[in-house]
Amino acid sequence: MVLGIFVADLAFRAPRLPVMGETILGSGFASGPGGKGSNQAIAAARAGGDVGLITRIGNDAFGTMARQAWQEAGIDTATIVTDESAPTGAAFIFVSTETGDNAIIVESGAAGRLSTADVARAEAAIAGARVFMTQFEQPIGAALEGLRLARRHGVTTILNPAPAVAVDDAIWPLCDYVTPNETEAASLTGLPVETDAQVLAAANELVRRGARNALITLGEKGALLHGAAGTAIVPAFPVANVVDTTGAGDAFNGAFAVALAEGRPPLEAVRFGCAAAALSVQKPGTAPSMPGRAAIDVLLA
Repeated sequence: MVLGIFVADLAFRAPRLPVMGETILGSGFASGPGGKGSNQAIAAARAGGDVGLITRIGNDAFGTMARQAWQEAGIDTATIVTDESAPTGAAFIFVSTETGDNAIIVESGAAGRLSTADVARAEAAIAGARVFMTQFEQPIGAALEGLRLARRHGVTTILNPAPAVAVDDAIWPLCDYVTPNETEAASLTGLPVETDAQVLAAANELVRRGARNALITLGEKGALLHGAAGTAIVPAFPVANVVDTTGAGDAFNGAFAVALAEGRPPLEAVRFGCAAAALSVQKPGTAPSMPGRAAIDVLLA
């Protein structure tokens, strides 16, 4: 089960971002389904998972886009609420034509109204899952409630703390895995993450706060797992041509969750996630770039 938001991604490609007051010409535009919660659910479904999603969308064109994407991925939508008084969210995504890197502005729309009551109504679905995953794009109170319910029912919990925001330390002991990227790890811990030793120190700080395991994604360097499952860096799969890094973290998290749900050992699950991320950056877009299970298995082999 995934708790998170859907937004319609509006992606613009250009050599650079404009400065304030400037207009520049782009070199590409695309729109499609996005939002970390939805992306991770689609990534998990394509990676072979049986997936449900808890979110809110508006009764509008972007909401229709969302339902079409979930239907195509085979996601259970029983715990999704249509909000008649708020629009479906949207995200502005800038993608550099020079590097493939991205910068994003998110407006959560209806999903910004996800409440503890919405999560509580999904308790039976959470209890029946093997893995529960959430992020910080929706209200923190909803994420906290989801983690509490999952922990109550013995469900493995994953928190992808993105975007990194200040939270009460009570959230960390509810997490079996906390999965920030380098920037988020630095923001959450207040520690630098420029060297391997510093990344390990940041991971150790998250474990000290109560997380069972810290799993820090390191882009082209792979991912560091540290905690009850041991300490190891899992290298990334080499990619000759990076097209678009948008959604790579969501591909990693969705696939990692599936691997855990299938009973794979943690390090093997991390490698499974790395394979999905490597495949995702070779295609443009977010949800459309999430790889299928067959492609992941081929790369792993």
